[in-house]
Amino acid sequence: MIDEQHNPWTTLSSREVYQNPWIRVREDQVLNPKGGEGIYGVVSMKNKAIGIIPIDDEGYTYLIGQYRYALKEYSWEIPMGGGLLEHDILDSAKRELQEETGFTAAKWTNIARLHTSNSVTDEEGFVFLAEELTAGETAFEETEELQIKRIHLDEAVGMCMDNQITDAISVAGLLKAAVILKQQV
Repeated sequence: MIDEQHNPWTTLSSREVYQNPWIRVREDQVLNPKGGEGIYGVVSMKNKAIGIIPIDDEGYTYLIGQYRYALKEYSWEIPMGGGLLEHDILDSAKRELQEETGFTAAKWTNIARLHTSNSVTDEEGFVFLAEELTAGETAFEETEELQIKRIHLDEAVGMCMDNQITDAISVAGLLKAAVILKQQV
């Protein structure tokens, strides 16, 4: 049986090769689990990824549409953003929901902790279910040109299943929210 606490990698050296306000990239010289020498690149995030599934009283959620520069394509996603590592994740979720949808929520449930691409990044993400919504004003950031779509949760799950929604946090969050909410009925 494998000891899950044992790290089979040996780091020989590490150097930062790039950083900006959102990420740090480092290159490690390593010995792999079989003893071979190699390099390992790691992207460290300066924020936690925060996703929110807002659910209204009729079972509808709200998706955000935006062009994603890195993908060079349009993407439908749950409301999401970054929360500084030292900030409370729920406070970050509340801020992101208000900024991107204008909503505030009276009921919050943390439904997921995930790692977005754990072979190359240490990014940690969280997904919250936000219920008992109250409408308000959005506050888009300078980098955001967003479209908001009200859609039934079942239809959003269908968009995940037929690859219209491909963002990992959105897919995981929407599928998990659907299961949780069906169990509450």
